[in-house]
Amino acid sequence: MHLPRKRNAPAAQGPAPDDHSPTPNVVFETTSAGTGVRVNAFRIGFMGALGVLIALVAGSIVHQLSTVLVYIGVALFLSLGIDPLVSFLERFIPRWSAITIVVVGVLAAFAGVVFAVVPILIQQATNLIQNFPEIVQDISRQDWVQDLSRQFAGSFDINHSLESLQSFVEDPGNLLSLGGGILAVGSGILSGLTGAVIVIILMLYFLASMRGLKSMTYRFVPASRRQNFVDVSEQITQAVGRYVVGQISQALINGILSLVFLLVIGAPLPVLLATFAFLGSLIPLVGTVAAAAVISLLCLFASPATALAAAIYYLVYMQVEAYVISPRIMSRAVQVPGALVVIAAVAGGTIGGVLGALVAVPAAASAIIIVQKVIYPRQEQA
Repeated sequence: MHLPRKRNAPAAQGPAPDDHSPTPNVVFETTSAGTGVRVNAFRIGFMGALGVLIALVAGSIVHQLSTVLVYIGVALFLSLGIDPLVSFLERFIPRWSAITIVVVGVLAAFAGVVFAVVPILIQQATNLIQNFPEIVQDISRQDWVQDLSRQFAGSFDINHSLESLQSFVEDPGNLLSLGGGILAVGSGILSGLTGAVIVIILMLYFLASMRGLKSMTYRFVPASRRQNFVDVSEQITQAVGRYVVGQISQALINGILSLVFLLVIGAPLPVLLATFAFLGSLIPLVGTVAAAAVISLLCLFASPATALAAAIYYLVYMQVEAYVISPRIMSRAVQVPGALVVIAAVAGGTIGGVLGALVAVPAAASAIIIVQKVIYPRQEQA
């Protein structure tokens, strides 16, 4: 039995299509069998490939500019750390006077470090290289080295190892080859000085135009959400500023106490080792441990007792810093968990070297503030 076919309903008469309207990627056709779909696969594939190409180019550009981005991040965080001082001085004098005083103070401190500390570091490093043969001979004559040599007789010759180390250090070509050659060493020093100058210039620029940069950034946010964005941003900048000031204060305390202690125990190159302790403390947790280990090993050039005293001192100091100094200094700043500090420092160091490690922890602190002030309240209201 054959059923009669249903006739298609006449299409509704609508307005005439615009000749200038773009051709859609998906076209719907009404046929006797129903509604069919025709997809413009070429156009979709072309646009997708073009998007992937743009993403790859953008990623390549970011990778090539990674050093510059790290410089900008370091300068921005340093300016946020100095801005509270400018705000404090602004209570008594105009802002431009406060900025001028702070800028002059920063430049004077940088010049003082360069002209006072750097010559001492160069002198002590030169003395280390020149007196290294005598240091090796003194170590080989010590009783504990002779005892180890007798215990490892036949399996490991300590005296021969010390002689090989001495001959390696006495050859300047070997020392230069550790850094990739004299050109690589020179370019590394030059790039380091250039990076420091760039960071200082950017820091001063960010400090002078901090309010203008904030106002310009706030205007990109819709007016309905601008006030909340301003509140969160101000909390982030204040917390990061306090974090930077606190970390520098902890590093100064570590550097000064290290210098006094190393002078008391008669450690070799006390100024150089104390400077290394200060720089290491700028990287939370990881830097302090690494600097303590290196300083303790270098104290072996004096005596095992000196190295043991240094190791015990830094073990005690790290406990005091973790439970006494850090809580008092960082009480008003955001607290970053220890595991997150390690992850951020390692990741930042992998991406941007030492500067990346310095920036990574304040960036993690900013992320914690965003989670606490934005994401958590939204989850509570959901």
